[in-house]
Amino acid sequence: MLRYADTGGSGDAIVLTHGAGADHHMFDAQFEALAASGQRVVVWDMRAHGESIPNNVPFTTELALSDLSALVQHLDLSHPVLAGHSLGGNLSQVLVRSQPSRFGGLVVMDSTWNTGPLTWTERFLLKLAAPALSIIPARSLPALMARASAVTPQARSDAMRAFPQMTKNQFIEVWKATVLFVDPHPRYRTPIPLCLIRGSHDKTGNIATAMPRWADTERVIEHVVPGAGHLVTQDAPDAVTAMMQSFLATIANAA
Repeated sequence: MLRYADTGGSGDAIVLTHGAGADHHMFDAQFEALAASGQRVVVWDMRAHGESIPNNVPFTTELALSDLSALVQHLDLSHPVLAGHSLGGNLSQVLVRSQPSRFGGLVVMDSTWNTGPLTWTERFLLKLAAPALSIIPARSLPALMARASAVTPQARSDAMRAFPQMTKNQFIEVWKATVLFVDPHPRYRTPIPLCLIRGSHDKTGNIATAMPRWADTERVIEHVVPGAGHLVTQDAPDAVTAMMQSFLATIANAA
């Protein structure tokens, strides 16, 4: 069983998908604020995460894509905006690329550019990441991830709550699956409205270099949030909410 929450309503929806090791609570501030403004909002926990634990089926890219697609279909959402953080951003990119007519917009937060070109160094670091994670003691991994992901005490505290819900081996399997979403295709352009958001202090992977290149290529604005890290929705919740609201308003006005 996959856990989800839906504010309901007849309007176009935004579906928020969390990152690896996190859960739907990383969007608590956005869920409440967007719902209060009348927006239909859906959050969910991917298999092996949050309240979707236990789940005895291993996490794979195929199942994650199938789960998100099935959730949209189950809720009978018409052209929802997909908004994903990190792994959730990778997942949302793939679903939009494969079924663009189903969605009304794409918000990607602190996630790498799936189809962007990779340097030799970036390819090498992608291959090195899983082996590097495997040598970190399991008891040390949640705190290390929390410090690397968040800047504010509140965001780090919630990361320390969320990350231990997953075992080290599960996290490594999720990371290996995430890497498979990276599929360079330099000629591809997002066919629906696109919003890119990144914390200025995010040093995760190649996000800080890939997202500016992505924005330039797609000719969109990269919204860089001052003082925020990888967990941008929690380090700077009000700023991210305002960016989402502005993007949703732009889509609504263009309809």
